[in-house]
Order: sequence, then C-alpha cells, then structure tokens
Amino acid sequence: MPVRNAPPRSSAAPASAALRLDGQLCFALYSASLTMTKFYQPLLRRLKLTYPQYLVLLVLWERDRCTISALGNRLFLDSGTLTPLLKRLELLGYVQRKRDVGDERRVLVTLTPAGRRLHDSALSVHEKVACATQHNASERHALTQQLRSLRGTLMNDLGRAISPQESNRPPPQKGRAP
Repeated sequence: MPVRNAPPRSSAAPASAALRLDGQLCFALYSASLTMTKFYQPLLRRLKLTYPQYLVLLVLWERDRCTISALGNRLFLDSGTLTPLLKRLELLGYVQRKRDVGDERRVLVTLTPAGRRLHDSALSVHEKVACATQHNASERHALTQQLRSLRGTLMNDLGRAISPQESNRPPPQKGRAP
C-alpha cells in the first residue's frame, strides 16, 4: 500500500554542485545589488532621488560638466536610459543640460547651485550605507576593488565570448582560413 503523505517524486536529476543557486557568483552579485538598491531607496526618497539619479549626481560631484556620452560610459548606461534620468534631475533643479557651443552634437550636463548643495545632504546617505554594511573602510575598499576587477575581467572577456551558434562549429583546421 502506498504511503499517503510522501513528498512527490521529482523526475529531474539532482542539481550538480556547480549548478546550485547558492553557489553561483552571479546570483550572489545580483541579490546583493538588489538588496543594496532597496537599502538606498528610503534614504534617497528623503532627497527626492532614485538610485540611478543618485549615481548620476555622484559622477557630477566628482567632475562637473560632463557630456551625456561621458556620463553613460562612466555609469554603463545608454543614452536612452540616461536621458529620462537627466530630464527628471533637470526638473528637480539639480542639473542643467546645454548644447556644447564647440560641437552642437554634444550635450553638456552641469550641476546647478541646488545640485551642488545636495552634495552635503548625500554625505549622510553614504555614512548610513557604510555603517549598515558592518565592514570597516578598508574592507569596503577591498571589496569594491575586487568587484571592479571582476567587472573589468568580464568586460574584457565579453568580446571573446563564444555565441551558441559558434559553439556547434567544428574547430578550424590548421593552415586553413575559417
């Protein structure tokens, strides 16, 4: 007679150790990023900012008067994503966008006086996040450096990544052009 409360049997093979979710670096990074962003939300809400808007301001506080393309490169964002962020920051009175008189194709983004003043309020956000990590400054710096190194390594490898179509091709024979 069958046991009534037995768990249903799965026809799927057990996951190998290499494919366990909790062992995936990508998932650890993804979930940490989501959690970090969620932590920032209430802190930035007081400043009437979203997290991506805050990132734009961080870049401008480092170096005011950037082109949209320089901001996009620094933040790894395309202009289609960046333009709405900048429009909202402009409506809030924190930035100003102007065409470059030397090259009309370029749009320069500069901080307004209100955007510069916001810098001091943002310092408390940084302090609260730093405290919440429960890591000292040197540990946070080391972790940041490791993540930047990982990002750089992965970006370098993106160009060499093999597409699924290419992975089914036989390797080229020596002496023959592909």
